[in-house]
Parts: sequence; C-alpha cells; structure tokens
Amino acid sequence: MKLLSIAIPCYNSEAYMEKCIESLLKGGEDVEILVVNDGSSDRTAEIADAYAEKYPTIIKAVHQENGGHGEAVNAGIRNATGLYFKVVDSDDWVNEEAYAKILHTLGELVRGPETVDMLISNFVYEKQGAARKKVMQYRHCLPVNEIFGWDSVHMSKGKYLLMHSIIYRTKLLHECGMELPKHTFYVDNIFAFEPLPFVKKMYYLDVNFYRYFIGRDDQSVNEKVMIKRIDQQIRVNKLMADIFHNCQFDNKHVKKYMLSYLDIITTVSSIMLVRAGTQEALDKKKELLDYIREQDLWLYHKLRYSILGRAANLPGRGGRKMFVAAYKICQKFYGFN
Repeated sequence: MKLLSIAIPCYNSEAYMEKCIESLLKGGEDVEILVVNDGSSDRTAEIADAYAEKYPTIIKAVHQENGGHGEAVNAGIRNATGLYFKVVDSDDWVNEEAYAKILHTLGELVRGPETVDMLISNFVYEKQGAARKKVMQYRHCLPVNEIFGWDSVHMSKGKYLLMHSIIYRTKLLHECGMELPKHTFYVDNIFAFEPLPFVKKMYYLDVNFYRYFIGRDDQSVNEKVMIKRIDQQIRVNKLMADIFHNCQFDNKHVKKYMLSYLDIITTVSSIMLVRAGTQEALDKKKELLDYIREQDLWLYHKLRYSILGRAANLPGRGGRKMFVAAYKICQKFYGFN
C-alpha cells in the first residue's frame, strides 16, 4: 500500500500542471499521484495520460465530466489507495527537501504505536512579483515533532489551517462522509473544516512544504474574482455554518478552533461584500447573518459580536471605510490576495 495519495485537481491546466507533477514525482514509489482531469478542453487530459503511461506505478489519470474543484477532490478521495491523502492544486508545487521529510515522518508514524489522523506542515505564499514570500507556519501554535491532541492547539486570532497545510488519514476522510459541493469555488475551506471533529491525534512538522502560487488574474482568490463569485463564497460560508450547527462536539477545543475558523470565513464574506460597494451586496451581507441567526442563535451571537464580527458591522459608510482600511493593513501584513 502506498504511504501517501496526492490528488491534483486539473481544469485547463496545461500551462502549469507539469511543474506540479514533476515536483511530486520526487516522492517515488511511496506516493500515488492522482491527476484528476475535470472536463478540461485543452491538453490537460493528454498530459495526464502521458504521465500515467510513463509512470504507471506512481501516476493514475482520472477523467470526469466537469464538476468543479470540489468534485475533483471528491474523485481523488474516492480513488485514493494510500494511507494518507493530500490535495495539491495544479498551479502549485512542493519543496523537494520538505517533501522528503514529510514522507519520512509519515513512514515513522505509520510504524509507531499511535494512529495520527492529520499531519500539519507550513506553506509559502508564492506571490508573483512580491519582494518577500510570506510563510504560514504554526511553531508558536502547535507542539513540534510530537503527537498531540486538540487540547494542545493554541491558534492566535487570524491563524488557521488551510488545505495547503493539511494531510489527512485517508480512512478518516471515508469515515467522516465529507462530500464537497459541485461547481463551487472556495470548497477548500470545507475540506479544512468538516473532517476536524473526527481528528483526534495530530503531528506538526515545521517544514515549508507546500508552495501556494498567487498571481494569475483568473485565480479564484484574486479579490476582483472573489467579488464576482461572491455568491459561491456565501454558499460555502452557509454550508460551514450548517456543518458547525449539526456537529456533535465531544471536545471543547476543536469546537473553539472551528468557531474561530468560521469567524474568519464570515469576515472574508463580509469584506468582499463591502468591497463590492453596491446596495445589493450589502443586502447579501445582512442576509448571510440572518441565515445564521435563523439556523443557530448561539452561533449568530458568537460570530456577530466577536472582535471581527463587530468590525465587519461598524455602522454607516464611515464604519465600512474603517473596516476596509483594517482589511488592507492585514492584506499587506499577511501577504494574501
């Protein structure tokens, strides 16, 4: 059995997918690379098949009708045979030295006495044209090089685990029953959220493994694109609120972390709606909070009256300007978008 299955969701990715695949091939026979062609109209399918033919024991090409990023991840999970599972987007890549350490650590954990559900590592914002690269690391939030539970997680405000940080145990993903929605952007937030109550044991390896490319004009995290697709961001936000509401938490620490994550996602929705600058967008902002209030009054109060929630709902045009100004400062500091 392979140690690690890696799914690469690809849609019209001919221009950059080879760089991604080549970086992952360095894992050799310990890995299974699932290149998921999500109904592409360019040479993506041809490239995937060529790699699968050249590396038949490592690479598998999976072809499907277009279902969006979430359905491509779903296909990866369905086809994964490795003990652990990771998603690497087709315009991203991994660091070779960190990759070797990841695989070595996974091997040691598999041979150890405890079952680790999630391995966490750092990622780097590879922002096009940026003078410095922002590293998302967790050394002050998580124990390093040891197995730990949720009671040892101490995330500061604004710090959270993204898909790029996470490797899950494959069987856990099957057990939790997560099914990402089709034809929806921003579902990586659900991927990094819904399985968490099933995660009992974690391990943090302080290496800069994942390289997250930012800079394409058509990229889903581009601010102008996010505003254009704001209905999809809102849909994901509502789904995450539903997941939280329906979860039977048996650990207060994972509940606290997931609440903080949902607070951030709701703030992102709010800032994009404010940035849109239309009355329709402001109405959608109110409707989002109304939806959460109707579903779960306790959750609504936690989100609406948190520090971020209060900032997102400062009254009047002046309040919205202050909110946007604060966002721009964070944008510069954290290096996103």
